[in-house]
Amino acid sequence: MSTQGQEEKRYDPQDTTLKFVNRPDDLDPLPPEEGDLCLRAEMSCGHAVTPESLTGWCRSLLDQGQYKFKCPALKNGTLRKCGAVWPYSEVRRLAVLTHKEMQHFEETIARLAATEYCEVKTCPGCKTYVERMDLSNLCVRCTICAADKKKTYQFCWQCLKEWKGPAPRSDRCDNDGCINLDLELLKNCKTTALTQVQGVDACPSIRACPTCGLKVEHDTTGCKNVICQRCQVEFCFVCLKLTPECMKTSSYFIPCSAGVAPRQTSIPVWHRN
Repeated sequence: MSTQGQEEKRYDPQDTTLKFVNRPDDLDPLPPEEGDLCLRAEMSCGHAVTPESLTGWCRSLLDQGQYKFKCPALKNGTLRKCGAVWPYSEVRRLAVLTHKEMQHFEETIARLAATEYCEVKTCPGCKTYVERMDLSNLCVRCTICAADKKKTYQFCWQCLKEWKGPAPRSDRCDNDGCINLDLELLKNCKTTALTQVQGVDACPSIRACPTCGLKVEHDTTGCKNVICQRCQVEFCFVCLKLTPECMKTSSYFIPCSAGVAPRQTSIPVWHRN
């Protein structure tokens, strides 16, 4: 970053509303270069940050589809992550976000939040957006088409053709070629190695979140756990157990006691509260 950009990320040492601490940056523990002194502020979870490291971490989360900002610092000298959720208002202030950065953050947060809570596709009949309320039923009724045609109009959420056959169904309709492309991808995706996890050199490269069924891909770096961008649940990409369950007999960078889970043959349905 340019010198000007770095200056924009300085804290005001006279700001008494911030708590400054004299210890390493918990998000970037490498000591600063000589002559490059920077104040460190304490987040609500107790970990120290600089504006640059906080901005960089939160931007990386947004790039991965995560809009809830969780602290990645290790907890009390252990290998367990803090995981505290920082409110955006705190991130915006302590990251010293510029106007342009705030716009990017807020637009991205809004878009990601919408994909978490809504499942929307374009109706093949009228081309308007329709939300599927029952995630276990592929047969969806379009109220606009029904009003225009003066009769019930239903289409298949999977193949996006007018519905054929009995309903409700969760696997397919009776149209030719109606197949679950997500399931085919899970069955036939290539394998990949998680280079920083001991002994995991052949794991399916794409998984369905065990909580909501969203397709998730590991970037092959870091620990074996991932956070689903839709339901925000953290799970082990290797054994497919939720992280708290997996951690009972394992840790972030060693093999799971259950081994590599086989390719998934069904996709979990998210039962939202």
